[in-house]
Amino acid sequence: MRFPVQSPVQSPVRFPTLHAPAGPVPADAPAWNPQRGGAMPSHRYRPAHERVYVPALPRRWPGRRIERAPLWVPVDLRDGNQALAEPMDPARKQRMFDLFLAMGFKEIEVGYPSASRTDFDFVRQLATTPGAVPEDVTVVVFTAARADLIDRTFEAVEGLPHVVVHLYTATAPLWRDVVLGKERAELRVLITAAAERMARLAEGRDGVRFQFSPEVFNLTEPDYVLEVCNGLSELWDADPDRPVIHNLPATVEIATPNVYADQIEYMDRYLERRDSVILSVHPHNDRGTGVACAELAVLAGAQRVEGCLFGNGERTGNVDLVTLALNLHTQGVDPMLDLSDIDEIRRTVEHCNRLPVHERHPYVGDLVHTAFSGTHQDAIKKGFAHHRKAAAASGVPEREAPWSVPYLPIDPADLGRDYEAVIRVNSQSGKGGIAYLLQAEEGLELPRRLQIEFARVVQEATDDSGREVTGEELYGLFRAEYLDAAAARVWQVGDDWAEVDGRRGAGAGPVDAVADAVGVEILSFSEHKVGSGRDAVAYVEARTGGPGGSDGSGGAVVWGVGRDTSVLTAGVRAVLSAAGRAAAGLTH
Repeated sequence: MRFPVQSPVQSPVRFPTLHAPAGPVPADAPAWNPQRGGAMPSHRYRPAHERVYVPALPRRWPGRRIERAPLWVPVDLRDGNQALAEPMDPARKQRMFDLFLAMGFKEIEVGYPSASRTDFDFVRQLATTPGAVPEDVTVVVFTAARADLIDRTFEAVEGLPHVVVHLYTATAPLWRDVVLGKERAELRVLITAAAERMARLAEGRDGVRFQFSPEVFNLTEPDYVLEVCNGLSELWDADPDRPVIHNLPATVEIATPNVYADQIEYMDRYLERRDSVILSVHPHNDRGTGVACAELAVLAGAQRVEGCLFGNGERTGNVDLVTLALNLHTQGVDPMLDLSDIDEIRRTVEHCNRLPVHERHPYVGDLVHTAFSGTHQDAIKKGFAHHRKAAAASGVPEREAPWSVPYLPIDPADLGRDYEAVIRVNSQSGKGGIAYLLQAEEGLELPRRLQIEFARVVQEATDDSGREVTGEELYGLFRAEYLDAAAARVWQVGDDWAEVDGRRGAGAGPVDAVADAVGVEILSFSEHKVGSGRDAVAYVEARTGGPGGSDGSGGAVVWGVGRDTSVLTAGVRAVLSAAGRAAAGLTH
């Protein structure tokens, strides 16, 4: 059977900037593929195999399995931070660092101390504060190959018991020619001089180790990288008790993951003093395959992986350490990190980065365990029933029984998520239907996590009757649960202060000041106009007990909503709503 090949059709007028490819169908194309040649200027780009040469070798990595976690190294405080439109202030840096400790990271890159006063002061704070860095945690600091920057870096780390000084220099031909203006030999002289200076400054200082990153490794000649890295291993006298880290970044991802794996395996085989070298990788995500690059690199011999939580970083970001770790978890391999409260981790990262995590982000997104399709819901429901039955038959608790449920590669409970809050598997309207009615009838655009919470409220109110809930009744429930929770409180605000029922508060703006006055910490804030009307609605996700919680526990999380013709008043009422609901014990 041959499919008809019709004349190309121009794009509809609604997409005037798009033009469907109108070139010829390739002569060797199969009959079922009528795609035509396009006008995109693909000829401008060289394929990866023409840009980087990897010597042929019998590959071992395709036949291997990952059976233990590599050493995870978060670089959010340096690489991730430099990619933020508004870099972290000291409080956010400390909060992120504390999160890393709570999750179990043992090596943490904390900054580029020679690049900014904020980074320098943060490293000094860690070095001079007793107990700030646990005995089994190593701090990593970053420096370019310049004498004054290296000196400043060693000044910053004075007093830290365990530290890795991370030296980097771009080595790829394009960077050598366009950015540095140096030939191979000249660049090696520069790198060697920097490494010698580091060795001199580290003399007599126990606990100092070295790391080198040939930036843009994946576009550099393999023999040159090998020459430079072997020279540094010798210069720094790498030995098993004081190993050198050679970190091989895919700084700009340009090839399929198997090419990166081949490059890593080549280095793994031919690096000298291999038992004294920690082979590390640092994949970026320009092609969207950073996770695959990291996993294949580990198969190829990498022992250490640098990345960021949820993939923050320049351009399309660094590799996502959370996804990598949970990928191991779903294969029965201990990730050696605590990811059991994924929402608390996400909230902290969103707060520190001032960036949201996408609703479809692997494992952590608000929608990744939600089934809207009826067939999927039915399969999940049956899967839960089968899981309960299998657990009972084997005599083990459901939380310990082997997991095998359709459409759910991981048990949401492993991540601290509640089945009823995250997964809708019954015939009643789920949060999607509830959110649609509120939007259609009242113009409300509830944040996803508020949808989840309010769905529970609706379910509790309607379980007994089982009848359909109208949009008017739904809004009545919403108003009683959230809008009325602000109660009658006396308040006034200024640019950076507020007074609520006689209690003063201060903040970066009136809403922050109100939160300070009532003792809650704002985790997320959003607002919108209601349709074409005059009203505005504000939504606040807050933590009780103020920043960090008055008892250090972090408090509970509570939502508040405010509505008013004034945007400011709506925001204030949202905070008061959250505080009122917290006082009533309506937290989660």
